[in-house]
Amino acid sequence: MSFKQQVVVDCRGHLLGRLSSTIAKELLNGQHVVLVRAEDVVISGSLYRNKLKYAAFKKKTMNSNPRHTGAIKHPRAPAKILWRTIRGMIPHKTARGGAALDRLKTFEGIPHPYDQKKRMVV
Repeated sequence: MSFKQQVVVDCRGHLLGRLSSTIAKELLNGQHVVLVRAEDVVISGSLYRNKLKYAAFKKKTMNSNPRHTGAIKHPRAPAKILWRTIRGMIPHKTARGGAALDRLKTFEGIPHPYDQKKRMVV
């Protein structure tokens, strides 16, 4: 991707991990990225295996007090799952990583200001 003020990426048909790694690298380089149509991102593998992996993720509890199951928020919206995947590829606990995540926006569908902009396919 060439450096622009803001890049709008259409997620339709992209693999989750491959798209996330590319976007994470761009964010760390200082690029502002907007991801639209996050619900159309593709997760490879069988549906059954992915359901088991997500169920195991939802089952995780707080280590200090496992009875507080409501304290951990597990994203269910496609845009939040994509955001969380990208966050896992960024050192988000550092100032540089936090600034990189502030440059990222994810949406389901194509909201108003971005529907008139040129969308990029990575």
